[in-house]
Amino acid sequence: MSATVLRVIIADDERPARRFLGDMLRECPDVELLGEASSGTEAVEMIEEIRPDLAFLDLQMPELDGLGVIKLVKKSRLPLIAFVTAYEEYAVRAFELSAIDYLLKPVEPIRLRTTLMRAHERLEHADFRTDEARRLRLATVTLQASLPNAFLRRIPIRKRDEIVLVAVSTVCSIVADGELLNLTLLTGERHSITYRLKDLEPRLDPSQFVRLSRGALANVDAIKRVSPMPGGTYTVLLVNGQSINVSRIRARVLREQLFRL
Repeated sequence: MSATVLRVIIADDERPARRFLGDMLRECPDVELLGEASSGTEAVEMIEEIRPDLAFLDLQMPELDGLGVIKLVKKSRLPLIAFVTAYEEYAVRAFELSAIDYLLKPVEPIRLRTTLMRAHERLEHADFRTDEARRLRLATVTLQASLPNAFLRRIPIRKRDEIVLVAVSTVCSIVADGELLNLTLLTGERHSITYRLKDLEPRLDPSQFVRLSRGALANVDAIKRVSPMPGGTYTVLLVNGQSINVSRIRARVLREQLFRL
């Protein structure tokens, strides 16, 4: 066994689960437990502040889940990740395909020891952060494709050193701008995230959001007026005063979705 001491943190919104895993880790002579986070937001802050070697992340946390945590942590500070989950039927294949470690609840001591041994081995490679980032991207895509439809309720947005959680119901429009997505809220407030529209759209309730063009989505409840334009297209006016053009291809879909009684 490596003589290196693994510096680890735990993130789980359930106190009994944190205590259970924490007690097991404290019994491991090659582990130093640096802290315990009770939310995804707290986990991001803890990872970036104390920079652990390994983070045990609960996959299912309210507001900001384990997948959301890894998306918000700065890439240069991304540690090794082991997801702790009860999502056996969905998560196992996603994690195994991408070589990301996982622990099923309730965590078993023998399985935990295997995870710690793998972490020791990966830390010995100079490019482990690059490898881990690649594995996590693959795991995220695979897992989200395999999970039952659970539409987003909030979108985490990084603002310097803070994380803002925006309720999806308050989003008026989402417009692509190069590598960014600009979110405009009902109040007119704007936020930007680094994300692809084609990846975000499947995670939004299709009864709540309608695509207006290749690069724009609108909240159906925020549409105030639809004005016909030459060529069979439309211009949509939203309740916050924002105006978005509807492409010819999407015009028919818009008619079927909005104009049918």
